[in-house]
Amino acid sequence: MRLQRKFSMTRHAEFSRTRKDGQAKGGSYLVLSCLDDPELPHHKVGVIVTRKVGNAVTRNLLRRRIHAICAKHLPTISGKKYLVTVLRWRAPEATFAELETDWLKQARRLGILTA
Repeated sequence: MRLQRKFSMTRHAEFSRTRKDGQAKGGSYLVLSCLDDPELPHHKVGVIVTRKVGNAVTRNLLRRRIHAICAKHLPTISGKKYLVTVLRWRAPEATFAELETDWLKQARRLGILTA
């Protein structure tokens, strides 16, 4: 499953506003930030992966995994939100299932899932 382009954040201001003004919860492999914005037509998702995580191949693999997780679970998120996932240096050690479990755990802690 692939995340459609319209759901991707493209502007630096969206990332920084979500990180600054939104709520954030951290897990073993990632930090999930969310900012509620009722004016949005739909959810916007962004992924931040620094060079500390690994080389370009590793970073892109992790980015694709997070996009797949978001595409799978976007219909279960309530409201219209900006979501930013920041991957930690331990993320390359995690399997897809562990990343998904950690992402869902942080989403539940933020209270953004409907079911």
